[in-house]
Amino acid sequence: MKRNRILFALLAVAVVSGLLLGGCAKKPKVVTLKVMNYQQADQAGYQEDVKVWEDFQKANPDIKLEMEVLFNDPYHAKLQAYAAAGTMPDVFYVWPGSRSAVIHEKKLAKDLGKLLGADYLKDFSAPAIDPNNQLGKYMAMLPQSFTYTSVMYVNKKLLKDNGFEVPKTYADLKAMVPKLKAKGIAVAMLPNKDGWPMQSCLFSTVAGRMAGDKFFDAINSGTAKFTDKPFVDSLAVIESLYKDGILARTDDNVGYGEGPALFVAGKAAIMIDGDWRTGAYITDKASGKALIAPAAQESDFALMPFVAIAGEANPGVLSAVAGTGWALSASLPAGSAQEKAAVRLIKYLYSPEIQAIRFGTGAYVPTRKGVTAKVEPLVSMVPTFYAANPKTCYVIDGAFDPAVYNVLNSGLIAIGLKTSTPEKVAAEVQKAFEGWKANKK
Repeated sequence: MKRNRILFALLAVAVVSGLLLGGCAKKPKVVTLKVMNYQQADQAGYQEDVKVWEDFQKANPDIKLEMEVLFNDPYHAKLQAYAAAGTMPDVFYVWPGSRSAVIHEKKLAKDLGKLLGADYLKDFSAPAIDPNNQLGKYMAMLPQSFTYTSVMYVNKKLLKDNGFEVPKTYADLKAMVPKLKAKGIAVAMLPNKDGWPMQSCLFSTVAGRMAGDKFFDAINSGTAKFTDKPFVDSLAVIESLYKDGILARTDDNVGYGEGPALFVAGKAAIMIDGDWRTGAYITDKASGKALIAPAAQESDFALMPFVAIAGEANPGVLSAVAGTGWALSASLPAGSAQEKAAVRLIKYLYSPEIQAIRFGTGAYVPTRKGVTAKVEPLVSMVPTFYAANPKTCYVIDGAFDPAVYNVLNSGLIAIGLKTSTPEKVAAEVQKAFEGWKANKK
C-alpha cells in the first residue's frame, strides 16, 4: 500500500508538472513594438483610426503596441529628434521626400521592397512601388496614396448667390474681389501660419506652371538658380494674389487646423488645400456630424484645379507626390521576432479592409488596387479630380532639403505680410541651397 501511495504521489507531481509546463508553452511570448502614429484628434476618421489599432491589438495578443500620436510640425520635430538620437521607433509614419529627408538619406528605414517582396507588392499601383518616387531611391516606406497637394475647394452656392461662376482664370478671381470683399468674404483662403501650406498647396503648382520640373532639375545640377526669372516670376504670382486682394494677408496668422471651419462658415468662396483635406468636411461617424452635409457636398461644392495664370509655361499642371506611408526601423534585427511582428502590423495596415476604412473616411484614395468603400460625395470627387488633371509637377518640399524649403516657407510668409519681395526671397532660397550643397560635400 505504501508503495502504491508513493507511485500515486509521483504520478500526481508528474501530471501537475505537465500541466504547468503545458500552460507555459501555450502562453505566447509578447513582443513590444514602439509605434509613432500621425493623427489629428479633431478630424473626421479619428475614432475609426483608434479602432483600427485596438482591433489589431485584440487580434494579436502576442504583440504589445506602445503608441505615440502626434500631428503636423510636432510629429516631424519628434521624428527628427529620434533620428538624431539614434532611437527610431519600430514602426513610424514617413513622407516619401524631403519632409522626411533624414530617414531616406541615412537609411533609417528598412527596404520594404525587399522585405515585403514582389508577390505582395503586385497588389499596389505602379507609382507606389517605384523606388524612384522616394528621396533615397529605395522603398523606405510604402505610399498609401498618390497625393495631389493643390486643390481648390469651391463653394459653388456662395459664388452663384453672388452672381459668379466657378473661376477658370486669374482674371476671374480678381473680378470677384470688390463684391465679395464688400460683404466680408475672401475670394480664396489659404491658412499659412504653419508655414508649409502655401508652399505645398499653392506655390508648388504655381512654380510648376511658371518654371517646371526641368527647371528645378537644372537647379539641382547647377545649371540654373532660384534667382533666375522663372522662379522669381513664380513668387511674383503669390505677391499678386495678396496685392489684388484674392488672398487675405491675415491668412498668415491663421493655423492650418482652423481653416475648414472658417471656409464652411462662408468666410471664403474658395479654400486652397490638399486632396487629403476632404476628410475634414465629411461626416464624423463618432459624432454623426459633418462640417458639410452630404447633400450639400454634392450640390454646393466642387474640387477644381488652380486657375490659369498669365505667363505659365506648363498649363494645367498640379503639384503631386507619392503619398505618406508606414516604415520599419532599420535597426530591427533581420529575421527577429520584432521584425516579424512589425511586418504583420504593416500588412494589417495595408490590408484591403483597413484601406477601405481610410478611403471611407476621406483620408486618401488608396494605392492598393481594387479597394472600394461607401464614400460621401466630396470624397468620391477625388478620383474624378485625378482623372481630369493628369499632368503633375514637383512638390517643392518633396524635391529639396528642409534647409532649402524651410527658407522658402518663411519667405512666402514674408511676401504675404509685405515684409519681403520676390527678388529677396529668391536670393535667400538660393543662398540656403548653396549652403546645403556645400555641407553635403
